This record gives sequence, structure tokens and C-alpha cells, in this order.
Amino acid sequence: MVAQISDNKYETKTQEIAKQLLAATQEKNTSWLGQLQNQMRWDDKLLDWAMASPGLRVQLFRFIDCLPALRSKPEIAAHLQEYLTTEEVELPEALKKLLNFANPDSVPGQLAATTVAPAVETLAHKYIAGENVKQIIKTLEKLRKDKMCFTVDLLGEAVITENEAQLYLDRYLELMTQLSQAASKWSSVPQIDEAEGEQLPQVQVSVKLTAFYSQFDPLDVKGSQQRVSDRIRTLLRRAKELGVAVHFDMEQYTYKDLTIAILKELLMEEEFRNRSDIGVTIQAYLRDSEKDVQGIIDWAKIRGRPVTIRLVKGAYWDQETIKALQHDWPQPVFNDKPETDANFENLTQMMLENHQYIYSAIGSHNVRSQARAIAIAETLNVPRRCFEMQVLYGMGDQIAKALVDKGYRVRVYCPYGDLLPGMAYLIRRLLENTANSSFLRQSSENRPLEELLAAPITNGKTTIHDIVKPVFPNAPDSDYANAQQRQQALNAIGQARLELGKTYLPIINGEYTTTTQIVDSVNPSNPKEVVGKIGLISVEQAEQAIQAAKAAFPGWKKTPVRERTGILRKAADLMEKRRHELTAWMVLEVGKPLNQCNAEVSEAIDFCRYYADEMERLDGGYKYDTAGETDRYHYQPRGISLVISPWNFPLAIPTGMTVSSLVTGNCTLLKPAEVSSVIASKIAEILVEAGFPKGVFQFVPGKGSTVGDFMVKHPDVNSITFTGSQEVGCHIYAQAAILRPGQKHLKRVIAEMGGKNAIIVDESADLDQAVAGVVYSAFGYSGQKCSACSRVVVSATIYDTFVERLIEATRSLNIGDGEKPSTQVGPVIDDKAQKRIKEYIAKGKQEAKVAIERSAPEDGYFVGPVVFKDVSPNATIAQEEIFGPVLAVMKAQNFTEALEIANGTNFALTGGLYSRTPSHIEQAKAEFEVGNLYINRGITGAIVSRQPFGGFKLSGVGSKAGGPDYLLQFLEPRTITENVQRQGFAPIEGVDN
Repeated sequence: MVAQISDNKYETKTQEIAKQLLAATQEKNTSWLGQLQNQMRWDDKLLDWAMASPGLRVQLFRFIDCLPALRSKPEIAAHLQEYLTTEEVELPEALKKLLNFANPDSVPGQLAATTVAPAVETLAHKYIAGENVKQIIKTLEKLRKDKMCFTVDLLGEAVITENEAQLYLDRYLELMTQLSQAASKWSSVPQIDEAEGEQLPQVQVSVKLTAFYSQFDPLDVKGSQQRVSDRIRTLLRRAKELGVAVHFDMEQYTYKDLTIAILKELLMEEEFRNRSDIGVTIQAYLRDSEKDVQGIIDWAKIRGRPVTIRLVKGAYWDQETIKALQHDWPQPVFNDKPETDANFENLTQMMLENHQYIYSAIGSHNVRSQARAIAIAETLNVPRRCFEMQVLYGMGDQIAKALVDKGYRVRVYCPYGDLLPGMAYLIRRLLENTANSSFLRQSSENRPLEELLAAPITNGKTTIHDIVKPVFPNAPDSDYANAQQRQQALNAIGQARLELGKTYLPIINGEYTTTTQIVDSVNPSNPKEVVGKIGLISVEQAEQAIQAAKAAFPGWKKTPVRERTGILRKAADLMEKRRHELTAWMVLEVGKPLNQCNAEVSEAIDFCRYYADEMERLDGGYKYDTAGETDRYHYQPRGISLVISPWNFPLAIPTGMTVSSLVTGNCTLLKPAEVSSVIASKIAEILVEAGFPKGVFQFVPGKGSTVGDFMVKHPDVNSITFTGSQEVGCHIYAQAAILRPGQKHLKRVIAEMGGKNAIIVDESADLDQAVAGVVYSAFGYSGQKCSACSRVVVSATIYDTFVERLIEATRSLNIGDGEKPSTQVGPVIDDKAQKRIKEYIAKGKQEAKVAIERSAPEDGYFVGPVVFKDVSPNATIAQEEIFGPVLAVMKAQNFTEALEIANGTNFALTGGLYSRTPSHIEQAKAEFEVGNLYINRGITGAIVSRQPFGGFKLSGVGSKAGGPDYLLQFLEPRTITENVQRQGFAPIEGVDN
């Protein structure tokens, strides 16, 4: 990308055309009546206020997002007050007066509701071309009367179920039929219906490819492609019968490569290869958009028939940028608007210079961008069939008219459907209209002509990561939308398969040690497959390990902190290097789907680096000196530490517990869960390679009932860190409390013991988000996360609607082998877990109604997801931790009751709330009794530093993993005070005698 692109053969013509277009678009309605009407319109006032006040803009758009869920005037009034009277909002006088009511149910409150709600609806109607077929046809006929063609986009709820995906297709089939019937009565408009003697389709629809399959996932390339392609073929066949053109929109970046790949393959099929009435969208704000355009051009040359590329700037900048920041991924979009504008012009030129291979549709409301396209097209004598200009309905009326008057084909993008699902679209349009960088806004503010029409100047390749620095830089997950990273992960599974059945031995005092007992660790997706053979230590070998740790402790205690933290950081680097290998072993040994294993490797790496940082912070201690006396506070390690780790997070949790103990100077024994010991042995390999001395770290797999119990009771063990069931955790806590002969300390126990986690969904919730979040939180890794959602408490007013969508979303999940890229619900860990979960399901059938029970594969330890509805808060399935894919749904009459139900168990680990009511959110923050509260997102997947993890009540004891207090549990604090006076003399800091 060049820094400035104004100095070329097209610039003079661009400026000339742009000035003509701008003059045409800036004609004002100067009549007195028109001015008076504008001053009285609340929809215009709201936009003006939003542009003038950033704080109001944010809160107003949040209110608009919530508005469709509000069912009465008092609700609307209450939410208006809650959103718009916060401290960060500077209210204009008119709004201040409107919102000055004491009771939402009062006459002034209802007046506020009846003033603002219709204004928002009016705003929506500006950008949405119709709510029903009759309205949309009327709009389209008016457009054609103005010599404009159209493309219709069907607004709808997010597709999260297969029912909804099929409905999306069916609605388009019906829409195309209805529009074609209407079009049969239309007279021809040569400017838009003909070009170079060719008749053009009068009807065009725009569709979202991902909406044809509810489980569309870049990791599952083949599955997504097959399911999407089947429905698209049906659409394209019907479109051909009706003479309708079809255009494919582009959505989030993560779907882009797969979307383009699917379309390329589909349109090379003999049935569709000759079609030239099909198009695809390219977003110019993407850094790799030039590569994509060139790829489509090269493909079109081979195909032999053109397709249309609709070039747009892009509508998801905030979302893409936030995602890049949250995942520590490269920012896929240009960081600065001028970079996007410059790229748009570059791509426009590239497309028009290849007009013999592709058709170009230039979608922009920026006068300069459109003028640039016209200048290039006219200079190159591009045939009118090969390019057209596009605008969004309600956004570019004036420029569209100006372009039509110049004889160009202009297509208006017309969203159609209910206002409720259309609100997300409305907010994107409002954001675009009110953004400081928006051409429409700058033009309305009468910026100087030279400034408005100047060539975009870029300031180099800045990214958001140059501007926003995290407090702690988390390790980025692999991005499986990236073909190379995806293939590396899949190849690693194949490589791991070549090593199945190997024997893994304990490490005692730095040596791999043979054992008399060896057990098989099997693949829960296929229990006949042995993943590895595990050597289990005896009680005698456990004693040897403890004595080795005791001997190594004095030296490790004295090892400088910088040396210890250096080993941790090396371990993190080794894990990063072996990322794909580690994910592969998790897939095979515990049946966890690949994308969840990916995040777990990042968490393990983060634990190593975060605890290294934290130990260096703590190493400085604290100085509280006073005159004549030094007062120093510092930490020392406790001694020998036993880590008893779980199988459900077989890499991250044992890594975190082990390295936190090691970096604080404790000699540490890792006893992993038997069923995940192969993965634990990989941790051991990495820690040994990183440099932990013999005796300092030891890998001691063994039977919990014998060896585990022996080490818990051992008088030389100073601390025990445990994650697992409440039953085992309480047993360890009780045993550790007993003072044994020869024991000179009280043992420190850190125990995380699970939860009975609830998500509350109130009446204002975004149900698309809520259903998807509940399903993922409940059934991700088959509900075998301590943070998993096992209860959902739903407001009575939306209960039936929510349950219906929850059932269909659960029905749409892919159940199968953890190794398959399509799998969302894999096996449970073993036959004991399978049996226990089935017993709870049987109990649930006695206590509540089965909403849905999915079947599951017979081979392997599978349990299909089960949803119970109308569950009593006191039912067994609502009180006891099941640790499987079983979800209890409960109804609450109000928000206070919902909180009471959510808090009504012995646990307090994680909880969630889906709500767009500020007062409910604040009440949940204050009263929801959980260690980790997640609002308007899923409740699993805590991230080190950002979301330290742990609970209270019977969910555990100890501080939060991945947080600033965690290392203190492995340390003893000491205070040392020294009198530094000699014969009554001591220097006093800051005093010069």
C-alpha cells in the first residue's frame, strides 16, 4: 500500500467528478416549513445529540439495542432513565426535562416512553426498507421509479439452530418467488435493466452464507462446506428458475476464507459454472483484501465467466478490533480510516482494470470513493455492464440521485424484515452515521471542500496493538480460521497417533523410575484404544520422593528468584513450541474437542509467565522503615508441596498449580488424575527440560486411595493443592487438619471443589446471545468443567420462547468423537462418569419434564445432552453437581426471585447473567454469590490475569488461580525489625545535620 495515491493519472478526473457530485448532494431544503419540521423531529434530534456527546452516543445506542425487548411503556421509561442518566452522559436540556420523572409508571414516564420509542422506530424505518412483503415491494417500486435497482437482504435472528438455518433458506425461496411475481408486472427501465444489449435481472437478493448452517465453523471445513453447499444449491437452482440474481454478503473475518473457498468450489460445478448473476462481497478494511480480490480475479479467469465483486468498506471494525485485542491476534482490519479509504481506491482500480473477468459493484457513501471509480471506469472505457454503484437504503439518497442523474446504474441495498431482529443492523448504521470519520457526518458539518475530497493519506502500518497495551499479555490461541494453523493442529493428532501405547514412568529424584503397577489410559471416544501405559508409584516410592524433596528444599529455597522465574518462562516457551502436540494429546486422552484444547494450552503458558511476573513482584517485599529502625516484610517458601490435579483441564490446571508452587521456592510433587496421566507426563517432560533440578520437581502418578492418601497425611508435606470433587476435597481437608507425629507445622490446603453454576436470563436479555451462551456453557466439553452451567433461571415472561430455542439449539449440536473437527459434544471421561450421569438423568425424569434428550454414539463413553424444564429449585438435579451434559431450566417470576434461586445451593463458583437492564446488572454484581460472575457472555473459559478463577462456600478454599493473591498461599510471610542506632546515633532520611 502506497502512502499517498493522489499523484496518478486518475486524480484530476476524480476531483472534477467529486466536486460535481458533492455539489449535487449538498443541496439543502431551505423552505421555512422544512426547517420547522426538522427541528421538531425527535429522531433527528437523537442523532444530533449522539454526534455531539460521546457518552450519550454509547448509552443511547445501548438503549436502542435493548428497546425491542421492552414490552410496556413503564419498562421503556425505566430503561431510558437507567441508560441516559448515568454520570458519563451529558444530557441536552430537552432530554433532561423529558427524563425528570419519579416513577416510570407515571404520566411523565409514559410521555417519555411515547416520545422516544416512536422516534427510534422512525429511525429504524429510515434504514429498513420494509417490515413485510407489501412494504418492501412498495419501496422497490419507488426505487425503480427513480431509476434505481435493488438488492434485498432479509433481516433475521442469529442462526443458532438448524431449524432457523432451514427457515432462513425457506424465507429466501418465498421472498424470491414473491418479488419475481411482482417484477413480472414491472415495465422495463433501460438504465438499470439493460446494458450493452444484455437484459439484467430485475430482482437481486443478498444472503449470508454462514446462515445456511447453524454450526458453521472454520475448523470444520468439510462439514461446514457440505451443509452450507447443499442449501445454497437449492437457493441457486430456484433463483435460476425465477431469473433472480444472488449476492453473498461477507460477515466476520473468521468466516471470510472459508466463505470464499466454498463459493469458488460451488461455482466451478458444472451446474453453476456458466452463471454470471452471482456475486461476493469484499471488505476493504481488511488488510488481506487485496490478496482476496486478486485470488477471485485469477479464479474467474479459469472459470471463464464473470462474477460480481461488491466492494464495501466494512461494518464490523469495532468487533474485529476488540476480538484481536481479546485474543492477542493480529488486527485483521486497518487501524485508521484513511488506510481503509486508500485501500478501497486501490481495490477499485484493481477491479475495474480487470473488468473483462469480473463485474464491479462499488458500495460507498463517500463522494470521493464513488468519483474515483467513475474516473477509472471512464478513463478505461469500462462497459456499463461491468460496473455499478451501490448505496445502503436510507444512507446515500442524495449521492444515489446524483449518480442516477449522471446515467449510472445505482443499486440500493435494502434490508427487509421485522424491526426486532433488525436492531443490530440499525445500530451499525447509526454508528456509521455518527462516527467522527464518517464522510456523511463530515459532509453534513460543511468541512472544507479540499479536506472532504483530498486523497486519503496513511500514516504507516499502525495496529491497535501499538496503541492499547494489556496489563498482562496473554498467550494467543491458535486461530483455526487460518488454514496453516488449522492444518498443523490436525497433523499433530496424526503424529500423536503414531505414539499411542507408549509407557510413561514416574520421575523420582530426577530419574525415570520403573514401577510394579502399570495401568492403561484409554481414549474415551474409543475405549479400546490405549493412549498410553502409566507407571503408578507405590507407597514406598512416594516416601522416596518426599525424602528427595526434603533434601532438595534447602538449595531450592536459596535459589535466586530470577533463576526460578527464568525456568518458568522457558517452560512457557517450550509449551508454545509444542502447542499443537499438547492439544493432540488432550483430544486423544480426555476426548476434549480441539478448539477447547487450544485455549487450554494458552492458559498453561499464561500461568507460567504470570506467576513468574508475580514472584518477581513479591520478591521485593515491603519496607516500613522508621527513624532508627528498619522494618522489612518479605516471604519465604513453605517447604514440600503436593499437587493433586484433575483430568478435566489436564494441562492448564496441573501446570498452574505446579509452577506456582515451584516458583515460590517449594519442592513440588505432581500427582495427576490417573485418566489424564499421559498429558501430565508431557508437563513433566517440559518442566524437566526447562531446568527444574532433581528433587525439586517430581512426577508421581499413583492411586489416590493409597498413595495419594499417604502423601496427604505425610508429616513432611507442608501444603496440598487440590482440584476435584467436593467429596475428595473435604476428605483431604479433614486429613490435612490432623497433626501427625513428627509434624511441626499446620498444613495449608488449597482446594477447588466444583459448583452448581447458574445463568440468569431476564426479560431484557438478547436471546440470540443468551441461548448460544447457555448451550456452550452447559455442553462444551460435555458439561465436564467445574465452571459449566448446570442451571438456567429464566424470567417467566420469556420462559417459553427461551426454552423453545434452547431445545432446538441443543438438537443442532454435533455429538461425536473428540477428534472430529465438527464435534461440539464429545465423550465423558470414563464408564464410571457415564453411569453416574445416567443415574442423575433417571432421577431428573422423576423430578421434572424432559425438554430434550439427545441420543449418543454407542461406542465410547458418550452421554447425549439432556435439558430438563420446569425444574424445582430444590430438585436433586438442581442442587447436586452432576459433571455432565445435563441442564436444569427453572422459571422465576421476577429478578429478585431469580437471584434467590441462583444463590440457593451450597456452591459459589461461577454464575452468569444475560440482561440489558442496568439495575439488574448492578444488583447481580452486589448479590449474586459466586466467585466469578460473567455478564452477557458464557461462564466458562477464565483467562489468567483478566479473570482469576475460584469460588467460595463449598466450591473451595483458597485464593483465585491466575490472580494477584494466589502465590501468597505457597509462602510464609516474615517481618524483620532491626535497631540501627549506635550509641543513640542513626541517620534520619531527609534530614541533613
